[in-house]
Amino acid sequence: MSAPTSAPPGAQWFALHTLSGQEGKVKTYIEKFKKAEELDDSIFEVLLPTEIVSEVKGGKKTTKTRKLYPGYVFIHMRLYDEDGKVINRPWYFVKEVAGVIGFVGGERPAALRQAEIDEIRARIEAASGKEVPKVQYEVGEEVKVTDGAFANLTGRIDEIDPDRGKLKISVSIFGRFTPVELEYWQVQRMTE
Repeated sequence: MSAPTSAPPGAQWFALHTLSGQEGKVKTYIEKFKKAEELDDSIFEVLLPTEIVSEVKGGKKTTKTRKLYPGYVFIHMRLYDEDGKVINRPWYFVKEVAGVIGFVGGERPAALRQAEIDEIRARIEAASGKEVPKVQYEVGEEVKVTDGAFANLTGRIDEIDPDRGKLKISVSIFGRFTPVELEYWQVQRMTE
């Protein structure tokens, strides 16, 4: 993620509603063509918050990027002049981008509050560099081990360490419960 550009007074954050699956294209297009359209003084940053999600299918671990706010892109721009009137060039440029449904709020979009954008940035920061399991587990839940030395055994979750992506599980070996530490992707729910 690039560092925010220093924006002049009047710059505000707005949410754009996009077609599903088009968020990345919208972000790329705006960033690429704002310079060609000479809108560098009106559009400063485009934000598409994502996180890395891991899951196991057929014994193979896969990771993919998941959008934190599907169907939305956030844009830091000057949309209104000093008199509170919409500035036409950036308004029409953004509205005409393929995949953009429109500004959230319609013809007179309200800017996001600073607390809202701070929360979005905090979610991005929290997700940065971490894999989040697609499935969330609970203490006491029965799971089947799908990978490693304990594959095909069942156990009960005793502890969850989301920061490390690890589970402590009591597995029954030779009639005794033995605690083992496994990664989220090495187990699956009994109902799956």
